[in-house]
Amino acid sequence: MQIDLKNTCVLVTGASRGIGAAIARTMGAAGARIAVHYRHHRAAAEAVAEQAGHGAEIFQADLASPDECADLWSAVVARFGQVNTLVNNAGIAISSAPDGDIEPWVRQWDATLAINLRAPGILCKLAVAHFTDRGGGRIINITSRAAFRGDQPHYLAYAASKAGLVALTRSIARGYGKAGILAFNVAPGFTRTEMAAEFIDRYGEDYATADIALRRLTEPEDIAPLVAFLASGLADHATGSTIDVNAASYVH
Repeated sequence: MQIDLKNTCVLVTGASRGIGAAIARTMGAAGARIAVHYRHHRAAAEAVAEQAGHGAEIFQADLASPDECADLWSAVVARFGQVNTLVNNAGIAISSAPDGDIEPWVRQWDATLAINLRAPGILCKLAVAHFTDRGGGRIINITSRAAFRGDQPHYLAYAASKAGLVALTRSIARGYGKAGILAFNVAPGFTRTEMAAEFIDRYGEDYATADIALRRLTEPEDIAPLVAFLASGLADHATGSTIDVNAASYVH
C-alpha cells in the first residue's frame, strides 16, 4: 500500500515546528502541496516548505485573531486554487496557577481557547463551505489524550479546549458526511516538542514517560504518517473517530 497525495493541497496550521512540521514534511513526501502556516518562525517555516517540496509555500497568521484566521484561509485558496485537506494542528499550552489571581487566569484561559478551539472552529467553518462547493474534503484535528483523561491543574484550559475540539470534529463528521466531508481526531499523548518543554522542565521527563507503555517518548514523526493516511482517502469510514497516538497512556 502506498499513500499518494499527489494533486492535493493541504493547509497545516502551526507547521513551522514540532508535530505540524513533521506532518507537512510527511504529506509533502507523499506528493501533496502544503500550505505551511506559521505565526512567528518564518525561517523555520521556509525550511519546512523547502523540505516538503511540491510547490509548498508559507503563510503567516496570528490565529488568536478571528480576522487573520479567515484571511489565512482566503490566502491559501487564492494561491493554491483549492484545499483538499485541513489539518488543525496549531495549539498552545499555558501553565496557569490554579491558586493564582483570577484576572491573569481568565486571560490565559481565553488565550488558550482562542488558539486551540476558536481558530480551528473558524477554519473548519470555512473549510466546510469550500468542501461543500467542491464535493468533499477532509479535516484532521490534532487533539490530545487530555481531552479524555484530563490534565494537570495548571493546564485546565488546555484539556477543556481539546475536549471542545473533539466535539467539534465529531459534529462535523456527523453533520456533513453525506456531502463528502470527513473529519477525524488524532489524539497524541505527551510528545517531544518545544511546546512540551515547559512541562518537562516543571515535572521532569521521568514523569512524562512513567505512564506510557513504550520505552521512549513519542516524537512528532510517530504521528505524521497517521495524518497522511487519514488524508489519503483510505480510511474514510473512520470519519468521526479519534485515533490515539499516546503509547497506551490513555486508551478509550
